[in-house]
Amino acid sequence: MRTPTTILPLVTQGLGFAAGATRILTDVDLTVAAGAPTLIIGPNGAGKSVLLRLLHGLLAPTEGRIRWGGEAGTAERGQAMVFQRPVLLRRSALANVLYPLRLAGVPAKQRAARAERALALVGLSALADRPARRLSGGEQQRLALARAAATGAGVLFLDEPCASLDPAATRAVEEIVIHLAAQGTKIVMTTHDLGQARRLAGDVVFLHAGRVLEHAAAEAFFADPASAEAAAFLRGELLSH
Repeated sequence: MRTPTTILPLVTQGLGFAAGATRILTDVDLTVAAGAPTLIIGPNGAGKSVLLRLLHGLLAPTEGRIRWGGEAGTAERGQAMVFQRPVLLRRSALANVLYPLRLAGVPAKQRAARAERALALVGLSALADRPARRLSGGEQQRLALARAAATGAGVLFLDEPCASLDPAATRAVEEIVIHLAAQGTKIVMTTHDLGQARRLAGDVVFLHAGRVLEHAAAEAFFADPASAEAAAFLRGELLSH
């Protein structure tokens, strides 16, 4: 279910984005390499979700460029994204996993086995025939992760995947993230939960007012943030920019 992350590193140079007269991201220089999960954190309105959508290719930058593995543009076949509120088809859980495999051109004989392995990975084998939209919120998020994993994406963008989940569902999602990362999938994830960032991050990107103020190894960032803004954020004193 996984392909090597040969599309990495992901590099942005002078990346910016504006919506009309509102500037959301400015001069973002960032390198995302293979390895442990990269967690993007920052106060509300910092631009975390917009940055993830730019990296995924859902939005086009208004300035700067994005390069995958040394090449400009997007890496559509090598990466996938899971949103805070997953978009699911009005079909069974299994059909939701099979559908993108068909779109990706996976041979028919291989689709069922890949989909079943993906559902097993996220603990949904017993619910394969249940309508996806009747699943609980946590089950729907796990299904979205199964769908992404089945495609073999080497890079997986997760936009606050646990924001609406209870603690038990959050733990289940985190366990899947840890497993995928251990298998070689590069996770790039936004979160508002500092505890989650501490549990999952190999490195941390700290955004404030649309700029990357820090990008450091997680242990170093949490122990001794380099910017006053990051220090204030970790103390709970900076909730929005």
